[in-house]
Amino acid sequence: MRTSHALFPQPLLRGIAACTLIAAPAAAAPAFAQDAAQAETEAIVLRPLSFFKVNDLDFGAIIASGSAGTVTLAPDGSRSRTGGVTLAGSGGEPARFAGLGSYNRQVNISLGANRIWITGPGQRMRVRDFEIGSTPTAILSTSPTRFRISSPLGNYNFPVGATLEVNANQAPGDYSGSFTITLNYL
Repeated sequence: MRTSHALFPQPLLRGIAACTLIAAPAAAAPAFAQDAAQAETEAIVLRPLSFFKVNDLDFGAIIASGSAGTVTLAPDGSRSRTGGVTLAGSGGEPARFAGLGSYNRQVNISLGANRIWITGPGQRMRVRDFEIGSTPTAILSTSPTRFRISSPLGNYNFPVGATLEVNANQAPGDYSGSFTITLNYL
């Protein structure tokens, strides 16, 4: 599930160096063969009072049945299900956001919408009950929830989980959508 986010008050700086994988031909190799490969590298340089998405919300692989059900992905990464849904494999991870503020600064965090739809090859599915991995955890909504930055360096990160409503006889395939997290430094 793709996510989007809003930045307040300044945009972040992002540097990406992209490389391609180089593979040697599969011919017979001499006794002293040498291969080389390249990998990607990425760096993010933050401006004060900004934040960014680290990774997307992913409910993992699921198997639908003739009965509707739900998949809940908690901020700690654990998955649970109800009704006619089977969890396949151990995949799934919460969305994660990180940023840079200042020690003891208060921030308001809110959602663009309390519920969103994800679409794919079959009937659309609803995602609801977005939960932030704070202590204690809290359900996010369009009304701001106030938090305090407790890191002496001002850096922070937080996961966000949610609940997916799976329809009876949901068509197999990839489904995606987006949600907005807004963070306002006070």
